[in-house]
Amino acid sequence: MTDTPEERRRRGYTLTIIILAVLLAVGIIVSSALGRFSISLNELLLALRDRGSELLSKLTRGHFMAVRSDEVSDQVRALLFNVRLPRIILACMVGCSLSAAGASYQGVFQNPMASPDILGASSGAAAGAVVALLLQLSSQTVMLFAFCGSIIAIIAVMLVSRTARGNRLLGIILAGIMISSLCNALTSYVKLVADPNDVLPSITYWLMGSLAKTKPAALKFAFVPMVIGLIPLLLLRWRINLLTLSDTEARTMGVNAARVRFIVIVCATLITAASVSVSGLIGWVGLVVPHLTRRLVGNNYRHLLPASMLSGAIFMLLVDNVSRNLMLTEIPIGILTAVIGAPFFIWLISGKRAVT
Repeated sequence: MTDTPEERRRRGYTLTIIILAVLLAVGIIVSSALGRFSISLNELLLALRDRGSELLSKLTRGHFMAVRSDEVSDQVRALLFNVRLPRIILACMVGCSLSAAGASYQGVFQNPMASPDILGASSGAAAGAVVALLLQLSSQTVMLFAFCGSIIAIIAVMLVSRTARGNRLLGIILAGIMISSLCNALTSYVKLVADPNDVLPSITYWLMGSLAKTKPAALKFAFVPMVIGLIPLLLLRWRINLLTLSDTEARTMGVNAARVRFIVIVCATLITAASVSVSGLIGWVGLVVPHLTRRLVGNNYRHLLPASMLSGAIFMLLVDNVSRNLMLTEIPIGILTAVIGAPFFIWLISGKRAVT
């Protein structure tokens, strides 16, 4: 019996998701072994097995005997579980979140150039972070200031956009540009008055984006808001397709378009704020990856959003590997994403691959 075109497309989408998931899993394993202090595959697998048995023993309250191999040194365990794996997992989470946010914004605003920083979330996070760095607060407080700065910026955008007349979405975008400009002005002023020998270098480095100082605490800080934001986006992804219609047409199909837009903007902003607060400013991921994923699965958000999340995680993992392994000194991720993203975007928009 011949398959229908719809069945072939569905099977192709499923195969694409499986391939992306396998690539991500392989990337995580390879990345765990790569570094200035290399870890063999045998040591990696034994260490993961031991950690899994320890967790299982705790969950079963000692009914399951924990295993600990003598072939893995304490140094390897400390490096793997306290430094390398938290950074790898956070890189995947940030890439996943920024890609999901970019794809969601592009759907909401029907603008192929929309990215996670379109409403000022990144600029607000930067303003909050530089203030915390100026006050020489702890790294966790810097993350908190960045997250709060991002949320405050978006709240300001929403309040300002309410006063705009005419097109509601255009008013939100214009308010985002205005708030971003104010946040950038605050960031510039803080850089001007910061101690050039002690504080300014740390501010500059944060603004370039990096995962170099990732700790388990950063992973815990970002995990909850990312999950809270990503789950509704996944559940509502089919409704994002309907945002191309007018509100009246969407309402006849049982969808409140205004409510969906609001929820999507809030969730995309939440995951953007969480990402920027732990990684600094990282551009291009939320712009380039969704467009690349469209070449694989099409424009249907049922397929596009999950594929973008996996593709973003893979992309960020690859960039982070280049960042920490290419040279003796780590290259800030924000620089690498711009170097890779800009030419790649030019390739995407050229000829028959034009962005849609």
